[in-house]
Amino acid sequence: MITPSTMKKILIILSLLSFGCSFPIQILSANATPTPEPTLAPTQTPLATAEPGTESNPLILALAPSPRPTDSVISAGDVISAYIQSRTGYRIVTVIPASETTLLDSLAKGNAHITSLSPYGYAIAYQSNDVTALLAKINNGQTFYGAQIIANREKNFTPYFDELTNENTTDLNSALSQFQEKKACWSDAVSPSGYVIPLGLLKQASVQIRSEAFLDNQPSVVRAVYADDICDFGATFIDARTSPTLEADYPDVMDKVRVIWRIPNIIPYENIVMSTDLPFEMRRVIQRAFIDLMLTPEGKSAMQTVYGFDETQVIEDSAYTEFVALANASGLDLLSLIE
Repeated sequence: MITPSTMKKILIILSLLSFGCSFPIQILSANATPTPEPTLAPTQTPLATAEPGTESNPLILALAPSPRPTDSVISAGDVISAYIQSRTGYRIVTVIPASETTLLDSLAKGNAHITSLSPYGYAIAYQSNDVTALLAKINNGQTFYGAQIIANREKNFTPYFDELTNENTTDLNSALSQFQEKKACWSDAVSPSGYVIPLGLLKQASVQIRSEAFLDNQPSVVRAVYADDICDFGATFIDARTSPTLEADYPDVMDKVRVIWRIPNIIPYENIVMSTDLPFEMRRVIQRAFIDLMLTPEGKSAMQTVYGFDETQVIEDSAYTEFVALANASGLDLLSLIE
């Protein structure tokens, strides 16, 4: 017997198929183990014949990527889409991409209009002129966070960061040239603060490192720099030296591990974006609807369930300029950094 919940999902899927959506969609049943369905690929990029946001050309809200979306995420997505639709008057349908790579492809083809992107996902889509930022995620009261390059004080590197004034004291090239042909400790290959952005900074300063080691997490980078037996310097978020996991074993870590250079708060968290295919006048309307949504208990809960957002802040694309520049300066393939 088909339950009302399952019937609703079937109707949503059938409606999406009529729009040529490229997302793989799944019907989930509480009584069976879900199995991925094959991706439905459009034969061509859909052509809009009506005003966007109308019944015949609805706006497509992409929920957080997942190969096996849960009922709670689907229900929360319904809450978000219904609220945005009621506040804007635009017809909204929801889809769930299997991965962020699929999502980026759909944004490029016009098969998604509103969604959330990771920092690297945003950098890719923004540079392709596929999206414009609407809202930034706030985490622990901050929309951006910074990074730092650290070294053991016994290495005799000159620190060019003043911890009293919280400022770097010289130019970038002078500060980082001392790491030429030195070995770096990074946390992991996708970390913005523990690898990608510091690497971009070194390359921007034309510094070539000798070798590198990846240590899985940022407290481990601090430990390695403290021990002074694995690498010459490392990179972490601000301030990984104060991690509770280090406090008992390394009481003098703040003195022995010194900050050589600090990268200001330029690394973003996830954001909410809108497709540049939509008329610009839609920006403020959709942006306002999300702001009002977050003011309601049901809306805030739905945003947390779908996107992991507890708070948001209005943002402009210009706020991401330095992050995008340093991510590109790293020379890494940003698409390969998307998890």
